[in-house]
Amino acid sequence: MFKVIERLLGDKIATEKISLTGSERFRGKITGSCTAAMGAACAKACPVGAFAAANNEQGYAIDYKKCIFCGRCVERAMGSLHHSREEAMPVITEEAAEVTAEVIRQKLGRSLHVRHLDAGSCNACDFEMGAMSNPLYDLHRYGVHVDASPRHADLLMVTGVVTRNLEQALRMSYEAMPEPRLVMACGACAAGGETYGASYAIVGAADQVVPVDIYIPGCPPRPSAMIAGLLAAADMLAERM
Repeated sequence: MFKVIERLLGDKIATEKISLTGSERFRGKITGSCTAAMGAACAKACPVGAFAAANNEQGYAIDYKKCIFCGRCVERAMGSLHHSREEAMPVITEEAAEVTAEVIRQKLGRSLHVRHLDAGSCNACDFEMGAMSNPLYDLHRYGVHVDASPRHADLLMVTGVVTRNLEQALRMSYEAMPEPRLVMACGACAAGGETYGASYAIVGAADQVVPVDIYIPGCPPRPSAMIAGLLAAADMLAERM
């Protein structure tokens, strides 16, 4: 028993700092440039319609809300495009409809209570969300807590593409929340809604049902990206109070 205690006391702190840079094998934001013809070919290879040829310096535009980071565009570009190690930043929609993803504060001015709703996910985002509470990420050190009832929540965290069977549950959960309230679409399914294509059983992205304030790209997003989005949400909520 004493040896176990000695080993535990001798170990370093396991909690990680928030970092939006992945490992060497991590598929992050796309970098590089390509010709118009190559951009059109990459757009055709994209399974979710996130990649589009564009008349700009890079020759393309990517909707990271839809992107599942499968790498098909990079493979099709044959060396012209590359995956960086940088996480796609959370997209924050202000009330004035301006998109800002520039400043993510590292400190909270108040606590944030979160209600999670799985609207039809494959559970990958849910597993990553669960990892936020482990000792490596320790979500609670920021004053963020997960609640069982939407009536106690400041933010509704939606994972998965919204299915017909859960459309009403999403709407009712949002309406049950007290003002001011925020909604976070977590992952490509909830943010973009194109992962599984069109179907009679699918409504689409979360913003097809409720207004969304923060989009977290990724399939699934890493816990650090989710935490960065939650920190931004806490700041947004403090401004609206």
